Amino acid sequence: MAPGILLSFIITYFLVLLVIAYLTSRKSSDNSTFFIANRNSKWYLVAFGMVGTALSGVTFISVPGKVGAPGGDQFAYFQFVLGNALGFLVVALVLLPLYYRMKLTSIYEYIEKALGPVSYKTAAGIFLMSRTIGSAFRLYLVVIVLQRFIFDTYHIPFWLTVLISLGLIWSYTYKGGLKTIIITDTLQTLFLVTSVFLTIYFICSTLDFNIPQAFEAVKNSGYSKIFFVEDFVTSKFHVSKQLIGGMFVTIAMVGLDQDLMQKNLSCKNIGEAQKNMLTFTGFFVVINLFFLSVGALLYLYATKNGIAIPIDAITGKPRTDFLFPEIALNYLSTLPAIIFMLGLTAATFATTDSALTALTTSFCVDFLHFDKKPEQSAQMVRTRHWVHIGFSLLMFLVIIVFNSINDAAVVSAIFTVASYTYGPLLGLYAFGLFAKTRQVNDILVPVICVLSPAICYFLNLYSAKLLGGYVFDNELILVNGLITFIGLLIFSSSKSSPTVNEIKAGKEMAV
Repeated sequence: MAPGILLSFIITYFLVLLVIAYLTSRKSSDNSTFFIANRNSKWYLVAFGMVGTALSGVTFISVPGKVGAPGGDQFAYFQFVLGNALGFLVVALVLLPLYYRMKLTSIYEYIEKALGPVSYKTAAGIFLMSRTIGSAFRLYLVVIVLQRFIFDTYHIPFWLTVLISLGLIWSYTYKGGLKTIIITDTLQTLFLVTSVFLTIYFICSTLDFNIPQAFEAVKNSGYSKIFFVEDFVTSKFHVSKQLIGGMFVTIAMVGLDQDLMQKNLSCKNIGEAQKNMLTFTGFFVVINLFFLSVGALLYLYATKNGIAIPIDAITGKPRTDFLFPEIALNYLSTLPAIIFMLGLTAATFATTDSALTALTTSFCVDFLHFDKKPEQSAQMVRTRHWVHIGFSLLMFLVIIVFNSINDAAVVSAIFTVASYTYGPLLGLYAFGLFAKTRQVNDILVPVICVLSPAICYFLNLYSAKLLGGYVFDNELILVNGLITFIGLLIFSSSKSSPTVNEIKAGKEMAV
């Protein structure tokens, strides 16, 4: 596939996004529009657009690649997806009503009322760090594909490819913010979903399969095992670990994450927000099953045509992340290659643009206290623009550093990082919700939130020796949250008789 053709389609794609940005922000680009889209988003657009945000380029490339990975992943990831679905239900039925009753712009304002100002800054800081790292990892995965298949041809260095990508994302999000993203993410999810279905169609055509034959081929391929019930202690794929891990990763990375919650809070009311979450959950489960099916078909195609897993230029090791782009761009025809690249670009930039907006919102509200200032001013808008630029540059630096040291599958790296960084958020929110009669020692909260991941790292490193061969997977996030909760409980005391204001605040926080 000629790099020039792919590049021309990507440029056209971004021009479309810029037009959408102009149309959505020309009448209003104030902070209310940027942060919460004036609380006037259509729930069905939010639900569909969130699919692209939640999936990202990681799902697009790494999930199909892991189906035939040497570790024997097969469809084990779908157990994690089912756990995600349980987590989405908790978010819709428990957390969303809380956020709407309190009329929050940043969800970390809840922690200030429940635990105190230091806890509040700690929670917001954890989000800023976690989301910056996670979004940088996701963008990194796509940029290395763009570099390998397009920009290397023009001798453009990797760092410049990253800078161009972030600059393009910044250009269509810095004015309209969430209002623009609700529309662009809907378009990008449409590209993503269409790409998945058309990829399945093209591969099936190449393998001379009709749909029933493709289903049978996947079923009998040796790649389609979903539920793993053997070796609870030593296998990270055991169904209970995956379900529990998927559920609590979702509660933390969605329900306690400003990014996806910001979109939910832009709906008109709690009813529409919950319809959005439940509809999104259905989309999410189905599309992930199709991604896994793409993976099985890719390995069947590779086996038939003698295609080996591509080698990473940095580590010299086989890299399953590259199998999908290798086949789509070098072995299929022009149209499948274009559709793949558009789907990949849409998946990743839907995640990154949303993350940059959420990071900017959290910093402006949680640290600069825009919500506590009586008027929207031109100076505040300019400050928001500089914050937006600052997080774009920070993400750039994280990607450059990660590129210099990475030698693991990106999808595993992201959820490993999430297990450590999002775990304390679980503990903080759980304490606020279930220990209402206790007052935490606010000044010690940052220490507890650092020690908890450190203990978990130690447990994960030596679990086989300490716990009779037990191997942790994503359920480690629950352990992390539990350690944080216990730490908060130890350094807390019984609350004194509440004041009138505290009683009022408690009623607002009641679930």
